[in-house]
Amino acid sequence: MTQLNTQFGKVAVLLGGHSAEREVSLKSGQAVLNALQSAGVDAIAFDPKEQPLWQLKELGVQRVFIALHGRGGEDGTIQGALEFMGLPYTGSNVLGSALAMDKIRCKHLFKSAGLSTAPYAVVDSKRGFDTAAIMGELKKVMVKPSHEGSSIGMAQANNAQELEAALTEAFKFDNQVLVEQWVTGREFTVTVLGNDVQPVIEMTTPNGFYDYQAKYQSTTTEYHCPADLSSEETTLLQDMALQAFDLVGASGWGRVDAMQDEHGNFYLLEVNTVPGMTEKSLVPMAAKANGATFEQLVVRILEQTL
Repeated sequence: MTQLNTQFGKVAVLLGGHSAEREVSLKSGQAVLNALQSAGVDAIAFDPKEQPLWQLKELGVQRVFIALHGRGGEDGTIQGALEFMGLPYTGSNVLGSALAMDKIRCKHLFKSAGLSTAPYAVVDSKRGFDTAAIMGELKKVMVKPSHEGSSIGMAQANNAQELEAALTEAFKFDNQVLVEQWVTGREFTVTVLGNDVQPVIEMTTPNGFYDYQAKYQSTTTEYHCPADLSSEETTLLQDMALQAFDLVGASGWGRVDAMQDEHGNFYLLEVNTVPGMTEKSLVPMAAKANGATFEQLVVRILEQTL
């Protein structure tokens, strides 16, 4: 029988929610809930789509583990509501969550701080834009809705016509879209846990890029942890990730994604403040390479609310 862990009181795992990433969040939340319960924590599942938030108080919840991905869960909204309710929660605060979720403002911050990131353009659905001019400058691009995660609404474009089609699709998710110069090379992610960086992971996929299908459905995606980098490259990338994490005001735990081009240059992509926690997720993989079980990882994240 598992010994009861009373230091946290009653914990609600927030999962599901209203965003386009609901299905992934339900899986993340269930995995977190199972791990907390097996660690003896008095934990319950709570879906803000199904239950009004004020019921957290009625249920006697004392702290919250946020496993909501995307809008409403990762953008500062739920963080602000929980602060108003006086409930401690996992992960980044309101500002850190909101900034990290906004890919465009992240890019502006990286650029202004002198951190390496690929050239880009910002396109607004309410203003005019010239796809030929953008492609003339950036050549080949990746199109990303500013406030979505899990690669939702993302597409690559090689010419003005493809860019037009990609923007039309991206505008279904967001009024503002990031058009980022395509970086040909290797894809990496770095997990930040408290003030520590975990081993670097490299993702390889035949999909062309690490998209939604490669993340959650594919059996051909490969993960290399720790990544095959020199110690100097590993340190450089981990330092860049930590700087990016701090720059956007993120805290607690999260993940920073980056690319390396064929010349060996690293480019920051984005900061994730509530990364996936499914069985195929990257944060548990990095923690495992550092000697921590999934259960230990989840408890460590929760400990940051004490």
